[in-house]
Amino acid sequence: MSLAERVQVLSDSAQFDLCDYSADPSQRNPSLPGIYYTSYRGCRVPLFKVLLTNRCCNDCRYCINSAEKEPVELKPEEVAGIFLDYYERRYVDGLFLSSGVSRDPDETMEKLLETLRILRLEGYGGYIHLKIIPGSSMDTVRRAMELASRVSINLETATRDGLDELSSTKDYSVDILRRMRWISRFKRRHPELAPSGQSTQLMVGAVDETDEDIVKRVKWIYDKYSLRRVYFSGFQPIEGTALEKRAEADPGRVFRLYQADSLLKSYGFGVDELRFSGGYLDTSVDPKYAAAMEMDIFPVDLKTAPYHEIIRVPGIGPRSARKIIELRGKVNLTPDILKGMGVRLGRAEPFIYLDGSQTTLSSWNKSD
Repeated sequence: MSLAERVQVLSDSAQFDLCDYSADPSQRNPSLPGIYYTSYRGCRVPLFKVLLTNRCCNDCRYCINSAEKEPVELKPEEVAGIFLDYYERRYVDGLFLSSGVSRDPDETMEKLLETLRILRLEGYGGYIHLKIIPGSSMDTVRRAMELASRVSINLETATRDGLDELSSTKDYSVDILRRMRWISRFKRRHPELAPSGQSTQLMVGAVDETDEDIVKRVKWIYDKYSLRRVYFSGFQPIEGTALEKRAEADPGRVFRLYQADSLLKSYGFGVDELRFSGGYLDTSVDPKYAAAMEMDIFPVDLKTAPYHEIIRVPGIGPRSARKIIELRGKVNLTPDILKGMGVRLGRAEPFIYLDGSQTTLSSWNKSD
């Protein structure tokens, strides 16, 4: 198999490790193997995303690598050479590197670290996202954080029982949570390590975990390990795997989980403020709107309400909430000014007023 063919196989296998909100095929550049896109500060950023090998001694029942008939591998110098060629031609702005576990975690980690070492010695100082191998040693985790911009280890499931259903070779608490704890501890002690922080990925729909199970785990890992991001991967059945007959996850469910995740991380919501039915978010309703309909604080006066109430208004995000707090003592808040701040008045109207009395924005407009 040629180098180009191996890169194609291993980049296709890497698509299930997310570098953005979804694993949509439109992330890929069809003309060049291994180029995917992520979003950074509103821009589409191309990354070279590839596995070092699809050979894997783990037995994850959902994984494409468990169905591979012919293991494929790249050497560290081959990955480094392809990436530098792409980078110098301005095809990519960063690297997303992962791997199957060929024999044992540390042997695989050493090959991943050798790839990063080559790139850094060649003078590449840009973005590298490295997947930490479950079960790898503390020393390799520390060295990975010295070389990578961001590190992550896939949590996969919200519960220990869930992972036990998917794999007999991974221990949820030891192989994964313990490594997340090491990363968090190293980062607290040495902020310069992995400057883009730690992220993780959960699979939705591979086991019978509810949205509430997932959201509770997400809140727990944010609080405990200060993760930068959590990605949700909707389960997709793959022919030849043990779960090939399991139904594909509802994309609407994944979308609502991302919205709930944003409420936890960026809006300061607690899990108890979200609304679940039988453990699941309503896929037909924005979870922020569903939560607001059950809160007894509305309507709130934008001229006097504290930030934690304003941020709970549908149609008002963190940036616009801060602008309201900053400007309300300096200018008279009007619909046009609120729109200029980014407030979506159509959503916010039932939950706010501006005149100091219990009237809606529409009533205030009529009397203006």
